[in-house]
Amino acid sequence: MKVGKIPTELLQELIFSNIKHKRAEVLMGSGVGEDCAVMDFGDYIGVLSTDPITGASTEIGSLAVHISCNDVASNGVEPVGLLLTILAPPGTTEEDLRRIMEDANRTACEVDVEIMGGHTEITDAVNKIVISTTAVGRQPKNGMILSKGAKLGDRLIMTKHGGLEGAAIIAHDLEDKLQGKVSAEDIAEAKAFSKEISVVKEGKIAGAVGVNSMHDVTEGGVLGALWELGAASSLGVCVNIDDIPLRSATKEIAGSLGIDPLRLISSGVMVMSVAPSKKEKLLEEFSKNGVEAADVGEVISGESYTVTGDQRKPLGAPDVDELFKVI
Repeated sequence: MKVGKIPTELLQELIFSNIKHKRAEVLMGSGVGEDCAVMDFGDYIGVLSTDPITGASTEIGSLAVHISCNDVASNGVEPVGLLLTILAPPGTTEEDLRRIMEDANRTACEVDVEIMGGHTEITDAVNKIVISTTAVGRQPKNGMILSKGAKLGDRLIMTKHGGLEGAAIIAHDLEDKLQGKVSAEDIAEAKAFSKEISVVKEGKIAGAVGVNSMHDVTEGGVLGALWELGAASSLGVCVNIDDIPLRSATKEIAGSLGIDPLRLISSGVMVMSVAPSKKEKLLEEFSKNGVEAADVGEVISGESYTVTGDQRKPLGAPDVDELFKVI
């Protein structure tokens, strides 16, 4: 099998089809495009999400905190606690573990989440450090937002800029390969993208305005996340490629390596659907709070597609992330 998240059809066939036992307390479980599980706690719901860090080598403690907290934020929920598991190969040093935890603690302080526990192990089952985190949030039951809540005619809003996380990882981990092809200024700019990876702020803003669905952008990039958002609601999306924000540093890095920045892992970016009547209010709130956002398309019936100029192309399910073509 290919490196990266397994294809949607295999996810359905091999994973979801074998999750059969259900409990009444679980309001939302596994599903295509859904970032979180949701549990019933009376007047409140508990929102949980888990994710690993496998593609990066630099600042993985920080990334590990952000990636699961971002999933919880995509339900409009503020993350509260985090479980963190570190699997490290033989040869890992005490300094390696100290640096990971210092990075994780710094980021947890920034997003106001407590690292409640986890597990740390040296094992020859891995050949590089793998970190997995599970984030937990809580909110009143009537405030729940899911990826599958998109409605026909909703506008598609995207925060920040495409390829954000992938460009940062490549700039940090493959700087030698970029030298001579990409300017030092662009490399430095892309490295700084790692400071933009939290979506907790925009998740809280979008939840307060009242969007219909949200999904954070991870493997598969912006286009993959938009397809998943539509698929989760049994709808399609029309995506205007020319309206997707991309930084020049991301374009230069992607161009030098021959990869597509719109299908590059993009933690730090949130996609959401909102009723047309609320779109301007949402964009205004983002602007007031210093969050870059753009209208990039519409929720439609039928199959998803992209539009570039006067060209229309089908938009299919996400494949292997572009990061794994170069990492």
